[in-house]
Amino acid sequence: MFLNKIDNRIYELVCRLYVFGFLNFYGIGKIMGGQFYRRGRLPEDVAAITLENASAFNIAWTFMGYSYGYILFVGILQIIGAWFLLLNKTKIIGVFILLPIMVNIIVFDIIFLESKGALANAMLYFLLLNLILYFNKEKIQKAFAILTNKIKINNNQISSLTSKTKRVLVIAGIMTLLFVVDQLLVNLFRLWH
Repeated sequence: MFLNKIDNRIYELVCRLYVFGFLNFYGIGKIMGGQFYRRGRLPEDVAAITLENASAFNIAWTFMGYSYGYILFVGILQIIGAWFLLLNKTKIIGVFILLPIMVNIIVFDIIFLESKGALANAMLYFLLLNLILYFNKEKIQKAFAILTNKIKINNNQISSLTSKTKRVLVIAGIMTLLFVVDQLLVNLFRLWH
């Protein structure tokens, strides 16, 4: 590999700090009212547009802003995931919190936004989150091995999962993967129509 271990730690930290800064900013922005057209606080020019004449962006921005509960949900998850990136012990959890949010934002941006700048930003954050996973692939492999009972810790064998539990986990994993692929395909087909 062209990068050594010290460089990988530096690059991984840069990825974590960069994503932390921006997603923390976006999460706080959502909660504080800086994103989406909130119910009762539509800009006058947007409020005057009929649904028939509204752009996809205005409809989406108004819809997303309709429920403050939804805004809180997404904003708080962005903040929690971002803060988890700061600590070595929680960074992988942070990545797993933020990845589905970023996939949703990317799909949203592809479908509704006229400007592709926001899409480029979301794709960059998605890439950086995946780089964090790449730089931690050994830790992730060890954690997966522990879950599947393939390594020993402190000379004690981890209690094995029952075959029924393993089957349930495999089925849930495959169903999750199918759902993600399904949603991506559905949204891609919407783009072509």
